Amino acid sequence: MSQLTTHVLDTSKGKPAEGIPVLLEKPGPKGRWLAFAKGVTNKDGRISDLLKKDKVLKPGNYRLTFDTASYYNKQGIKYFYPLVQIVFEISDASNYHVPLLLNPYGYSTYRGS
Repeated sequence: MSQLTTHVLDTSKGKPAEGIPVLLEKPGPKGRWLAFAKGVTNKDGRISDLLKKDKVLKPGNYRLTFDTASYYNKQGIKYFYPLVQIVFEISDASNYHVPLLLNPYGYSTYRGS
């Protein structure tokens, strides 16, 4: 399992959100974010292999970008947030789990275990 994992739960259905493309980004020059890893949530709404097993992120800020528009468009569901971006800080080599609780008109997140 990679150092960084994520999980998306569609709270409007009470089920995992399968098929959401996710980008992992880091700050780059001139305030731009640079994507360096990507994945798609599986049938359990999880991405457990976003990074290679031996890859350890340097301390600093990172961002996960979830393409929620593609998820809802496939289902023909109207939504308010086409993207959800979560900026978080890595401070050491421990495992980080960043869950997303999602519905068409809102979302929340927390540091999981």
